[in-house]
Amino acid sequence: MYLTAEQVKTLAKGSKRPELIWLLATTGLRWGEAAALRVRDVNVLRGRIHVERNAVTVGSKVIIGTPKTHEQRTVAVPKKVMAMLKPLLKDKLPDALLRPAGNGGPLPTPSKPDWYYGNLERVMKADKKFPYVTPHGLRHVAAGLMVGSGASVKVVQSQLGHASAAMTLDTYADLFDGDLDAVADVMDEQLRGVI
Repeated sequence: MYLTAEQVKTLAKGSKRPELIWLLATTGLRWGEAAALRVRDVNVLRGRIHVERNAVTVGSKVIIGTPKTHEQRTVAVPKKVMAMLKPLLKDKLPDALLRPAGNGGPLPTPSKPDWYYGNLERVMKADKKFPYVTPHGLRHVAAGLMVGSGASVKVVQSQLGHASAAMTLDTYADLFDGDLDAVADVMDEQLRGVI
């Protein structure tokens, strides 16, 4: 499921945690990676987030471990999204969670009904055509927005933390179909006057 930037704006508007929706929808972080972010993982000046932990909900507990592939990575964050995260850093120690739950631990995976799904239901009620998108689905939204912005397969692979570009292509091949037309247009331009 892919959303446009305008649809992401609609989903984030009125949410209790709009910065998390934007973060997931533009960087491709998994929910658990976003929930485990600490202040020191966010580099505002470089516009980067270092991903080295993942929060997993097991029963009623949230446990922090390594990312899904056990590989750390650094992802680029759009400036406007980083500006939304910046206030969350204020007056916190480096090891403090960026967006803790009420008990001070990591936010659990959203479940129905809660802040995420309650907001999604509100949006879908107002716009009957609005797609149903889970927090994990926002990862796919990010891939779509990256490709639509001209990102290469390697950039999308790096952002999403895929083991290979082949995995990225296998998952998101449909997003790159438009590249064929772009290649043909550039080739036509290069061949003008030659053949």
